[in-house]
Amino acid sequence: WNDRSLLSAWRSASSMADPSLTPDLQAFDMSAIEEMDPSCQDGFSTIYDREVPFELRVQQSSDGPSQVGTLEAIKVKMLLQGDDARPSSIRVELSSEADLFYHYAHLIDEAGFQVVQEQQKLMVEFADYPNVLIRMLNNCIREPHNHLAVFVMQQDGSARLDFIQNMEYKFVELMSCQFTRSSEEAVQHHITYRYNSLKTRLALMQARLSEVQNIIKLKNPSLLLQLQRQPAANLVSPPATQGRSRRS
Repeated sequence: WNDRSLLSAWRSASSMADPSLTPDLQAFDMSAIEEMDPSCQDGFSTIYDREVPFELRVQQSSDGPSQVGTLEAIKVKMLLQGDDARPSSIRVELSSEADLFYHYAHLIDEAGFQVVQEQQKLMVEFADYPNVLIRMLNNCIREPHNHLAVFVMQQDGSARLDFIQNMEYKFVELMSCQFTRSSEEAVQHHITYRYNSLKTRLALMQARLSEVQNIIKLKNPSLLLQLQRQPAANLVSPPATQGRSRRS
C-alpha cells in the first residue's frame, strides 16, 4: 500500500458510513457553531473571512514616526448589517492566530462614510464600500509586492489601516480606514467562542473518526492496521483555499 492508495481507501470507507448509525453526527450543520459567533450579533452577517498579509507598525504618538513594521498574517472578517445591497452598517474585524488577545474593529454607517468620503475624496458610494475593501484585501493577497496593507497602531488603542499601491517610482495611498482596539470584554467573548468552536469541531471529528474506524474494522481489519501505521500527515489533503468570501 502506498500513501495514495491508503488515502483513497480511507475516503472510500468513510463514504460507506450508515447514516442510521449516527444520525445526529451525519446531519450536524456547522452553521450552528457559526451562529454562536459574537461577531454576528445585532443582525450582522459575514461576507468575507480570510487571512491577509499586513505590515504591523506601532506609533508612540499621532504625530510621531512609526516603528519598523513586521509582516504578519491577520485574519480579516467583514460583516454587514441589513440588506446586502443597501447595508445600514459595515464592520471589519482584525484578529490573529498568533495572539488571541489581538482584536481591532472598524465600524461605519452611511453618515460616517460620507465624512470619510469627503476627507479622502473617495469616488465610491457607501453600498459599494464593502466590494472596494474586499478587492483591495484580495489584491494584497494576490500581489503582496504591489499592494500593501499597513496597519499603524497607537498607544491609546486607535489604529489606521492604509492601503498602499507600489507604482514602481512611488507609493500611492489609496484609502485609509480607522480602527479601534476592542474592549477586554469583547475580546473575552471572541476567545470563548473560538475555544468552544474548536472544541466542538474536535469532538465531532473524533466521533467521526471512531465511526469510520469501526466500519473499517468490520469490513477490512488489515486495512485498519495499515492506516494506523501511517503518519497522520500522509492521510490529510491540504485545503484548496483559505478563508471564505461571499464576494470576489
